[in-house]
Parts: sequence; C-alpha cells; structure tokens
Amino acid sequence: MTASQCAGGRPVAAFVLPSFAGGGAERVTLNLLRLVDRTALRPMLVVLDPIGPLSAAVPDDVPVLGLGHRRLRTGLPRLIAALRDLRPHAVFSTFTYLNLPLLAARPLLRGARLVVREANMPSESLATLRFSTAFQAGCRWLYPGADCVVATSERMRAELRSMGVPAGRLCVLPNPVDVDNLRQAAVPPHRHPGPGLRLVAVGRLVPAKGFDRLIEATAQLPKDAHCTILGEGPERPRLMAAIAQLGLEQRVAMPGFVATPARWMAGADALVLPSRYEGMPNVALEALAVGTPVIATPEAGGIAEVSPVTIAPAGRQLVDAIKGLAAAPSPAAVRPCLLPQAFRLEAVRRQVNDLLSAVETVRR
Repeated sequence: MTASQCAGGRPVAAFVLPSFAGGGAERVTLNLLRLVDRTALRPMLVVLDPIGPLSAAVPDDVPVLGLGHRRLRTGLPRLIAALRDLRPHAVFSTFTYLNLPLLAARPLLRGARLVVREANMPSESLATLRFSTAFQAGCRWLYPGADCVVATSERMRAELRSMGVPAGRLCVLPNPVDVDNLRQAAVPPHRHPGPGLRLVAVGRLVPAKGFDRLIEATAQLPKDAHCTILGEGPERPRLMAAIAQLGLEQRVAMPGFVATPARWMAGADALVLPSRYEGMPNVALEALAVGTPVIATPEAGGIAEVSPVTIAPAGRQLVDAIKGLAAAPSPAAVRPCLLPQAFRLEAVRRQVNDLLSAVETVRR
C-alpha cells in the first residue's frame, strides 16, 4: 500500500492509536478524524492492536491499518516501517508512551511532521508511570522538537511550556464534542428508580479515576442517594470489596462498560468526576452536552476552566457539593445543553484543520 494509493494524490495525515479501547483519548482521536478536511488531506488510522469497543466508531471513509501487536515493544518496529511506507505529511499521536518513541524515531520518518497531543496533565500523570523519571526526562528532551504539541487546556499549556516546549509550537485544541448525536443518543434519559439523588460516573476502572473516592463519598450521603459507575477495568475487585465493606450494595451499582452512556448521564442529577489526574475529561464535556451538571475534583485536569463545572476536593467538600444538588424526577426529555460553544464540532473543525495546514509539507 503506497501513500498515493491511500490518498488518491492528497497528502496523508496518519493518526496513531495503540488500540480501540473505550477511553477518552481514543474517542477524541476518532472525533478529530471526522473533522479533517477531505479536500486537502486524507486521514488514515494506524492502530497497533485493532481490537476494542470503539472499532465500530471509525468513520467509514477512513482506512485502518492494523498492525496486530498488543505491546509497543514488539509493535514499534512495525509501526515505524508502516509510517515510512505511507510517507504521511503529518503524524498525530496522543499517548505519551507512543509520542516519545515516534519523536525519537523522527529521522526515520522521511520528513513527516509530528503532532503530539498530551491526554493528561504531565505533572500528575507522568509521576504515576513506571520509570516516571525516564518519561519526564524524555518529554523534556523530545517534546521541544515536535512540530506541534497539543494541550487540552491553558493549564496544560503552561505546564508544557515549563517543560521547555517553545511557545510557538504549543497550541490548545479543545476536545470536539458531537452535541447533536449525543443528545439524540440520550433519548430517553435513563434514571435509576426511586427517590433521592442519582449520580453517575464514567471511566475505566483504574486508580487514576478515583472511583474509590466516590464510593467513600456515597457512604456519607443520605440513604436514598444512589450512584452508578459505568466502566470496566482492573480495579473492579477492589472497588466491589469497598462497596461491600461499606454496606453499599443497594446504593452503588457497577454495571460495566457502556458504549453510549449518554442516556445514563442525561437521567442523573450530576456526573461526578473524582479523578486523581486527567487532561480534559471528555465524559464531563459530554455530560454538559446533555444538560447534566458536573462536580469534579481539582485534580481533574483542565475541566476547572469550563463553566459551569463545580470543583470540590475529595472528602468532606465533595460530599457537601453533592448534597447541595436538588434531586429531580426522571426527566422526560434531555435538558438544555450546558457545553460552551468552543467544544462543538464546527468550532474545533476550523482549529484542527488550521493546525494541520500549519505543519503541512507538500510532496511533489
């Protein structure tokens, strides 16, 4: 497969993912693919392991090159070879552990421009990684050499600037949210039966998401309050044990991964984001799109820059913020959108195409 065959003469923009796991960074990448101007560029998706619940969400006109490798250590040589064969004008990557080797392999990529996006706040996420010191050093060494480093908030931009990334190579790109589709998917809203507050949380069951904090907070809420945590992951046994230990089996539900959680969010009194670190949490933006208030911890990345989100530290302040909500009856319709205009598709479409145009190299 040659670049010209892939693009019909148009330059290729290659978006790289590790898999089709149902995370926020993967969802953002797929939404950005939809926004690329097809008259100027041909977007293509290169996936190390082309398996996961989001595989069905790839736009129909985007070719997918699956490499069949679940681990980066074995898949990296194949990834570099594939990109050399495709000869894209730009490569877009959004995971630190992929960004760094791609930047290090830049001399092998035949002049491709490298656009790297950070999905989480570096000061908090890098410290949790195995070999965190090496990752932090790698970011300080390699990120300044990227053609563009994409931040998801002004707070993240400031952090990346402090890591040595030149101001001229930094940009803030809002996560695109398909408001119309989300609101259609939210009909009819789903609400756990009964009186009292109804809370929902969504995300992979990993320590970073802080769902243990939410379970502890639920134990301090009125007994008619109920919390639903949507997601799957390795923390499930520990979270289920905490629910049992606190006697919350009837007040906290964990039904697993839900591909379209919009109905659950639309029927809740609030989405709670008790994260230990984030970038710009897509699930919070989606909750606002369907009219659901958001309560988040200060560590939940750039969401504090989005109005009207309530910020409350874990513990007593989080409990008090939740108690301040008014329980509503099950809504018959989706409530009015609360999401700022900057995150809507049309607003982001212009920005992503301006970004790709700015790093464009035309091949003759």
